[in-house]
Amino acid sequence: MSRRALLLAGLPLATQAQAAYAGPIFDAHLHYNDDAQAPHPPADVLARMARAGVRGALVNSRPNDGTLRLVAEAGPQWVPFIRLYRNRADYTGWFADDSIRRMVLELLAKGNEGSPAGPFRGLGEFHLYDSANADGPTAVALMKLARERGLKVLAHVDGVAVHKLLGHAPGTSLIWAHTGISGEPVEQVRELFAKHPGLRGELSYRPGLTHDGRITPEWRALFAAHAGRFLVGSDTWVTPRWQHYESLFADYRGWLGQLPDEVAQRIAWGNAAGLFGLKPA
Repeated sequence: MSRRALLLAGLPLATQAQAAYAGPIFDAHLHYNDDAQAPHPPADVLARMARAGVRGALVNSRPNDGTLRLVAEAGPQWVPFIRLYRNRADYTGWFADDSIRRMVLELLAKGNEGSPAGPFRGLGEFHLYDSANADGPTAVALMKLARERGLKVLAHVDGVAVHKLLGHAPGTSLIWAHTGISGEPVEQVRELFAKHPGLRGELSYRPGLTHDGRITPEWRALFAAHAGRFLVGSDTWVTPRWQHYESLFADYRGWLGQLPDEVAQRIAWGNAAGLFGLKPA
């Protein structure tokens, strides 16, 4: 319920402060990995998303057949990304493995030839556990490919690696998973946003965002200054996360309701809709 509606309804100020965001949400960090598909077939996943009010998602999986399977059933508001991992072993060496680059090119070609999921829209999620690996030959080549093809990137990296990756391909749209991997200070986030206009922050697992269910002052100020730069996501990286899918988004709705309506709508849906050209939810 909007603040205007709450006022018209005569509800007390305490109730207004606690009103949850009730609009559509885009899940900007969804995995549908191989081990999740038997316990959670597409019908189960889509039902959970519907109950959570999630109207679209950035989908990636290990390996990529999970993405193809889910997006083919979900529809055009579900946006397929190519994950760089065929298996868990690829997590630690992909940035210097040319077979990963070749796999990406093959999947892009198949998507453009009429895959049931349609053309892929981005690359990731990928991990760099050492920021120096952002200079690896495959990492550099794929960032340049993303810029050339207009692909978005979802990266689980630290702030140093963000700067390196976008230095290799200025202007690329990079979604920063968790807006940092070790609780990077808000001031560092501000600095990176100022340097890289294509950078956006995804907010799953982000420490320091709330305290006792309330948005902290530093994050409230950051949202006010950069309402167009944030997205929310589930990060269903392990199968048990699916059991808590609705509660994850209930938590998001709780703190989004503490923001001005326009800011909450942009973070929940509007920023992703603009990034991926989605229809109104």
